[in-house]
Amino acid sequence: MLASCPACTVEVAGTTSSKGGDGAQTIRIDGSSTVAPISSAVSEIFEDQHPDVHLQVNTSGTGGGFERFGRGETDINDASRPIKPKEQQLCRDAGIDFVELKVAIDGLSVVVNKDNDWCRELTVGQLKALWEKDSRIAMWSDLNPKWPNKKIDLFAPDSKSGTYDYFLEAIIGKDGALRGNYQESVDDSVLATGVAGELHSLGFFGFAYYVENRDKLRAVAIAPGHEGSAAVEPTESTIEAGQYVPLSRPLFIYVNTKSLQRPEVAEFVKFYLSDEGQKMVTVRKYVRLNEEQISESRQRLNEALGKFNTESEPSAQTGLSL
Repeated sequence: MLASCPACTVEVAGTTSSKGGDGAQTIRIDGSSTVAPISSAVSEIFEDQHPDVHLQVNTSGTGGGFERFGRGETDINDASRPIKPKEQQLCRDAGIDFVELKVAIDGLSVVVNKDNDWCRELTVGQLKALWEKDSRIAMWSDLNPKWPNKKIDLFAPDSKSGTYDYFLEAIIGKDGALRGNYQESVDDSVLATGVAGELHSLGFFGFAYYVENRDKLRAVAIAPGHEGSAAVEPTESTIEAGQYVPLSRPLFIYVNTKSLQRPEVAEFVKFYLSDEGQKMVTVRKYVRLNEEQISESRQRLNEALGKFNTESEPSAQTGLSL
C-alpha cells in the first residue's frame, strides 16, 4: 500500500546525482514501507508547490534502506525503528553524519482474517510462544484448546524490515529470533493481502495497512501481561494515549546532514515537520506527534541547520539517536 503519489517515482539503485534527467533537483528517500505512505504523501504536496524539485521514494525496508543510506546513495531514510549501532558505524565509516527526526506514532497491528470468529485477543505470552524460534505451535488449538484444530498460516515482514525488528524486541526479546516457517515480504500490502486471503491466517504490520484493509481484516487486541481481559485493540485513540502496549512505536526519518545543506532538502524536511506536512500523518491513518514531540523534532532540525548557517525554521544533534 505505497501511498498514491503520481509525481513520485521509484528510486533507481546506484544513482548518485542530485539532479534528475529533466534538470530538476532530486531528493532520494528509501527505507521503511511503514513510513513510506507518509513520505510519499508529503512528497506529492511538496512537488506541487516546488515543481523544480523531484522526489523519489523507494521501500527497501528500514534495514535495507540504512544499507543504502550508509553508502551515501540516499538523502533520507524512512525508519520504523531507531538506527542500530552497526548501522551507525556504517555511516561513520563512510563519513556520513545524520539527524534523526521523529515524525509519527504507529501501533504495530496483529491481524487475522475478518471471518476469524475465535481469536479476539492474545497475550504477549501467547504471541511469544507462537513466534519464537523453534516454536512448536502449529495449530490454532495449540494456542487455545477451544480454537480450531487448523494450521495457522503466518505472515510477517522480512528481516530487513524495521517492523520485524521492533516486533522481535518487544515480543521475543532483543537477543531472540523469530521462527522461520512463515510467509514474508518487505511490502506490508502483500502481507495484508495474504492474511485477507486465508481464513486461518495471522500476521503483523503497521497500523495504517490494517486500517486500509479493515473490510478484509480484523485487529487482535493485545494484553501486555498474562490476562486476556486486559487486552487493548489498536485504535488511533489507544495508540495516542499510550494504552496499546507494547506495540506502539515512533516512526522516524534520518537525514544525511550533507544533503541537508542543499536548500531543496532543507525546505522539504522543514515542510515534513510543518503543520501542513504533519496533516499527512493522519491522512495516511497514523497518529500525529503531540506538541512536545513535534517541537523536539523541529528543534533538532533547527540545530542541525544552524550548524552550517542555513536559515531554518524547525534540530537535531547530528549522528545522535533519540
